[in-house]
Amino acid sequence: MGTSSSEHVDVPAYLARLGLEREPPGLGALFRLHTAHVERVPYEDFEVQLGRVTSLDPAVSFSRIAAGRGGYCYHLNGAFSALLRALGYQVTRHPSGAQLAGDRAGIHLNHLALTVTGLPETPEVGWLVDVGLGDGLHEPIPLREGEYKQGPLVFRMRASGVTPGGWRFDHDPQGSFVGMDFAPEAAVLADFAEKHVELSTSADSGFVRTLVLQRRDAEGVDALRALTLSGLPGGKTVLDSPAEWWTAIEDVFGVPRAGFTGEEQDRLWRQAVDQHQRHTAGGSEASPSA
Repeated sequence: MGTSSSEHVDVPAYLARLGLEREPPGLGALFRLHTAHVERVPYEDFEVQLGRVTSLDPAVSFSRIAAGRGGYCYHLNGAFSALLRALGYQVTRHPSGAQLAGDRAGIHLNHLALTVTGLPETPEVGWLVDVGLGDGLHEPIPLREGEYKQGPLVFRMRASGVTPGGWRFDHDPQGSFVGMDFAPEAAVLADFAEKHVELSTSADSGFVRTLVLQRRDAEGVDALRALTLSGLPGGKTVLDSPAEWWTAIEDVFGVPRAGFTGEEQDRLWRQAVDQHQRHTAGGSEASPSA
């Protein structure tokens, strides 16, 4: 797995993937970029499920995004931050830690967070810009203490209690994780390489244990864990045939089945069935950690 980064993405192709035209940096433009990204580019762990440790190079991540795929935080925020920089935004990558229920808060490096500063409309305000939280943000939120409602979810921003000068994002209780802290200093993608290998290979990793897809929009969240398709707001449905399962993956999350070989399609389906059976037998479907 390569850890060096070319920092190059094909800007016209990236904007085409998002369905947007190029425009100068600004608050409205940033919101349009962010919402298009979380609506069109899914949070997913298919590569981990297929036993592959992916590169953290933003250009490699974008190549997968351009093919209709997604990734998790290192890929999504890595590629998105490269796009923002190419468009002229002042963007910083931060060492971060996403906290699951029962875990300690901390900068565990299981998450890569982004902030944007220096916008012409709000030069004194920084913004949390994070397209890698799965069922998290739909729009950027300011780095100001307070509560922020987006669709059915309410988030809170406050000073971090675990990293001086950092920030704490508290997720809505309906979300898949408790919250996320990020430190004020800048990070580079190589800082996350060791944790990325662990999340991609460890038997304790939620990405290894459970196939997951998530997509945000203004109304809520769509999620697939193993065979269970859920909506927020909304209910849950168990997809009990490969045809129904792949149709949901394509229609709800926009991931083309044709992007996988027949053998890969069969493997992903069988693993999802096994995970669902373990869960219904009394095991747990672990939430992802980044």
